[in-house]
Amino acid sequence: MPNQSVWTLRETLVTAVLGAVFGVLYLGWVQLWLVLQAVFGAVTMDVVMGFWFIVSIIAAAIIRKPGVALVSEVMAAAVQVLLGSPAGVLLLLTGLVQGAGAEAVFAATRWRRYSLPVLMAAGMGAAVFSFVYTWIRFDYGSLAPGLLIAMFALRLASGALLGGLLGHYIVKALYRTGVLSGLAIDRDTRVARA
Repeated sequence: MPNQSVWTLRETLVTAVLGAVFGVLYLGWVQLWLVLQAVFGAVTMDVVMGFWFIVSIIAAAIIRKPGVALVSEVMAAAVQVLLGSPAGVLLLLTGLVQGAGAEAVFAATRWRRYSLPVLMAAGMGAAVFSFVYTWIRFDYGSLAPGLLIAMFALRLASGALLGGLLGHYIVKALYRTGVLSGLAIDRDTRVARA
């Protein structure tokens, strides 16, 4: 069995590529969020937030090693900063928080389980961590309790669906192409089928 803590060059490159691709997609998602927010109001962020967790879930489900969820999310944030995101370098902290939330769920399974429920839980973990972070950053304590509960519930659902469920389907689609051959997801899938 390969060493769980050592990343191969290919695993590092796959994580970097995923971080770069989703960094670009995240910037595009910001534009969609801004349009939707103009129409539906402030809670729109909580509805769409789950997509900003997805690279941590996809990368972790493919590589299946400690730190992948965290690193991929930080890399996506770094790419956004390099591409001129108006959020600036503070985005690195955001990526760190979101990646840590997903990583915590994978750590709870000792990086051994990547089923759909675990991926959805990882999206919810990122949602919880990000909610605490945005609570502190934007002083959510001054908001009405009912609004806070709605925002939290929407963010949890978004993390589960746009992060975990969508991430699961993207990983499945990538796996079917054969590009993930030889990576941990491929080895685990072959063992499960044997």
